[in-house]
Amino acid sequence: MGKPKANTGPLARRPDNSAFKQQRLPAWSPMLTANTVLPFFYLMAVLCMLLGVWLLLTVQRTQELKVDYTQAGSCDKCFEQRKNVSNALQKCNCTVVFSVEEAFKGNVFIYYGLYNFHQNLRRYMDSRDDGQMVGRSNNLKNPSSYCEPFARDPNGLPIAPCGAVANSIFNDSFTLMYHGSGTATPKQVPLHRTGITWYTDKNVKYRNPQVGNQTLVQVFEGTVPPPYWQKAVYNLDPYEPNNNGFINEDLIIWMREAAFPNFKKLYGVLNRNFEPFGKGLPAGNYSMEISYNFPVEYFRGRKGVILSTVSWFGGQNHFLPIAYLVTSGLILLIAVALTVVWWKFGKNSKNMEE
Repeated sequence: MGKPKANTGPLARRPDNSAFKQQRLPAWSPMLTANTVLPFFYLMAVLCMLLGVWLLLTVQRTQELKVDYTQAGSCDKCFEQRKNVSNALQKCNCTVVFSVEEAFKGNVFIYYGLYNFHQNLRRYMDSRDDGQMVGRSNNLKNPSSYCEPFARDPNGLPIAPCGAVANSIFNDSFTLMYHGSGTATPKQVPLHRTGITWYTDKNVKYRNPQVGNQTLVQVFEGTVPPPYWQKAVYNLDPYEPNNNGFINEDLIIWMREAAFPNFKKLYGVLNRNFEPFGKGLPAGNYSMEISYNFPVEYFRGRKGVILSTVSWFGGQNHFLPIAYLVTSGLILLIAVALTVVWWKFGKNSKNMEE
């Protein structure tokens, strides 16, 4: 038997006579009155206020110390030296002295911070070759055109890693010394310099190219480091062989671009296996010996070191607590205004008619 013909004519497109298609399903239509809306507004204002105060107290419990060393201490001579591009390969070391008034308890994270450095420019962010960074041998010797003008050197040799992001890596290094509260012999503050990246970055997104049983030096033979670099990519960490190449953790952290011009990136974590750092960073006098390499005067920026503890909420960031408190205030203001309007007009319908 053939399929029956569909109805034709003006009623051919009429929906079926069902509760769903004829919109006869039961529905709940709330009646918004002052007795239901105003308590909701006051309740939301109280909840936002409590949440904002709780987060603010949590943030206040974290400790943070910022040390701007752009031109501090003996670093002013290095700042002037880095103004001349011809001095880029000349080493310059300086020392900055500071004090910690209150002991940092628990894990202490050491960051480097840059100010007025825009990593979020589109052309800058595109200037990289993710295929090269993931360890593809073809991309190692044939970098992407997105890396131009940092794809090949004047002799035509491929740059590894290529691109403006890798070329501008932050290359200052720090040695933190603890002097105690008196004239005791200074002790170097031990830091964990590995294990500070995301697991997916270290093990998935960034990999060294593999060519048979060749060593890392042999794999990168025929390539050159970026123009701004002072070391080859396979020799970034002479103390830890597994922290070289594209899986170097300083490189991985730098390659994750920041969204804002003022940012901080993790440099290391306090190693609490040595005394007197078992409970954290003790109060006292400190000095920081800096290998001053990264120039900031070209973009009118500044740089510094940040010492910080963290909580479940993260570091010391007041944005979310303040946002909740401001939202609570606005909701409360609206609730009071609606209450006044209801008290004046809503309780007696004659007032509305007038």
